[in-house]
Amino acid sequence: MSAELTQQKTAVTGNTNPANRQSVLAGWLSLAVNVALLALNLWMAALSGSLALAAETTHNLLDLLASIAVLVGVTLSQRKVRAFPYGLYKVENVVAVFIALGTFFTGYEIAREALFAAQRTPDVRPLMLAGVILGAVIPLVFSYYELRLGRRVNSPSLIADATEFRAHVLSSGVVFAALAGQLLGWPLDRPAALVIVLWIAYAGWKMLRDAMRVLLDASIDADTMNLIRQLVTAKPEVTQVKSLTGRNSGRYRFIEMEVALSVDDLKQAHEIASEIEAQIRSEIPFIERVLVHTEPAKRDFLRIAAPLSTDGVSVAENFGSAERFALTDVRPAEGKILKQEILTNPYAQEGKGRGILLANWLKTQGVDLVLISEPLKPSGLMYALQAGGVRLEQAGSQPLVEIIRSVIKNGAVS
Repeated sequence: MSAELTQQKTAVTGNTNPANRQSVLAGWLSLAVNVALLALNLWMAALSGSLALAAETTHNLLDLLASIAVLVGVTLSQRKVRAFPYGLYKVENVVAVFIALGTFFTGYEIAREALFAAQRTPDVRPLMLAGVILGAVIPLVFSYYELRLGRRVNSPSLIADATEFRAHVLSSGVVFAALAGQLLGWPLDRPAALVIVLWIAYAGWKMLRDAMRVLLDASIDADTMNLIRQLVTAKPEVTQVKSLTGRNSGRYRFIEMEVALSVDDLKQAHEIASEIEAQIRSEIPFIERVLVHTEPAKRDFLRIAAPLSTDGVSVAENFGSAERFALTDVRPAEGKILKQEILTNPYAQEGKGRGILLANWLKTQGVDLVLISEPLKPSGLMYALQAGGVRLEQAGSQPLVEIIRSVIKNGAVS
């Protein structure tokens, strides 16, 4: 089968990487857990006639429907089809919304039972307390597994489902209080249920809020965006990040940016964009797509760098070990020197690798042209300057200001 056909098949059938397979497995396990809990509570409710157990059975039925939704979500979210070229990742967030609404319904059911249910005398047996404990331990243990997996693969539906299982543990506590109170003659289930409802309402609101933020294309969190900006600006060739946006879609992140580069060569600009994308993918998890739009930096002046000799007037012969550099901004069209500043060479005392460090430092200073006293030998310094689009111009023996005026007049910086 050709590579093109293989790619098309993968796009239609979905990604089969280990994280996705684990998500689907967790969906099936969630379904199995809820079937077991529903059967257990349905049996105890029918046997005892307890309203609390009847409410818990309704809760289990809701959880079962949520598990089916999770399984559908983690399966469909992996698929890419022609009608949805950006993938169906947000299906997971839609599932999370339904689970959040289900959580609200669960809280309502518990509150209704606590406030308005008619007094009954259920047939409570000690064995039922053990059954309720078992019905709490099973979802609690499973929730730890599902929550760890959901966080590792960044799956909102798995995280929401694990949170709902923990709410189920609390509602089981309400049932246990109701049954134990009945055995001891202490009616504690109604006030306890009202306290649990507040927690369930908060958990449901948090799930709904997070899911809706993604569905409405809310931005990626500020810390992640700041880290991305730092990674981009650390590139010596990047002179400006003109725009940077990011959004979540399901468990994945989409990044788009526009950057200005100090290079004019299209091939080199493409290589820099590829390097930026690769670095973002290596540092930021769950990146699905990075779009880097590049354009050459637009300035109405050019910056000339020159290593200064000890007299501070002429160009130094030893480029790499020069203690200071003069950076001069000129406007070639007018033949005018705008300003000049003297900077200390931070790598003058460095040993091996000094040339590349110095070249990168000059590029971060926005240097367009470097004056040298004699031709550079092939070295890391020369190759790094050329790769960054920095031109080299051999200087004469006159004072630096006269050399700069001479290269402007001769058109070397035009």
